[in-house]
Amino acid sequence: MSGHSKWATTKNKKAAIDSKRGKLFAKLIKNIEIAARLGGGDPDGNPTLYDAIVKAKKSSMPADNIKRAIKRGSGAEAGAANYESINYEGYAPAGVGLIIECLTDNRNRAAAEVRSTLTKGNGSLATSGSVSFNFERKGQIVVPSDGLDYDKLFEIAAEAGAEDVKDEGDVYTVITAPEDMVTVREALQKADIDYDSADLVMIPKTEVDLGLEDAQKVSKLIDNLDDLDDVQNIYSNWTASDEVMEQLDAEE
Repeated sequence: MSGHSKWATTKNKKAAIDSKRGKLFAKLIKNIEIAARLGGGDPDGNPTLYDAIVKAKKSSMPADNIKRAIKRGSGAEAGAANYESINYEGYAPAGVGLIIECLTDNRNRAAAEVRSTLTKGNGSLATSGSVSFNFERKGQIVVPSDGLDYDKLFEIAAEAGAEDVKDEGDVYTVITAPEDMVTVREALQKADIDYDSADLVMIPKTEVDLGLEDAQKVSKLIDNLDDLDDVQNIYSNWTASDEVMEQLDAEE
């Protein structure tokens, strides 16, 4: 996976933590509303909604917030925004490619904020296809590694159709073809294996290895993009050594 996905930043001030939690909840609520709108409000018959709810619960979102989001999305309650899905491609410093996925009720605002943030971070928007050709859509199931044997997980996941299982330290990352993600996730559940999230993601085919200075610039730009209300997900193709990652963590 890219360096950004491995790198979990730690915020020391409670205000910063609360702010990040609020923004995370807003993004999770959007996911639930969209899933309920497209596939109905019953998670048993809507795998996308099911996984969105699990992810929200794992992030400690209150149950009432989840229920209201489902009702708004499914039309059982008024107040749902008409979100539009838009993807932008761009470049960060050092030639790092970015795919920026947005859910917005104002296309012009989203475009202007993404463009402005990229420019301020010495990045730029790119033409459609110029970055995405280096990425492929995959299913990604994140499984806590504590107390779970890698070989056992690999055997169950592979038998269900998974392409790979990566040991990322605190978690195992199960990679699947997009159409196989739900089948693999259900196989893990039947084996009583807990999971944190199951999402369709964009994984880079080739990566750019960064030193500390470039990694600082790129990670700051990605953080600033992630702070935008309309931005849901950011995928990048940068990586760095463990030493660089540790230095980045130490700066937070």
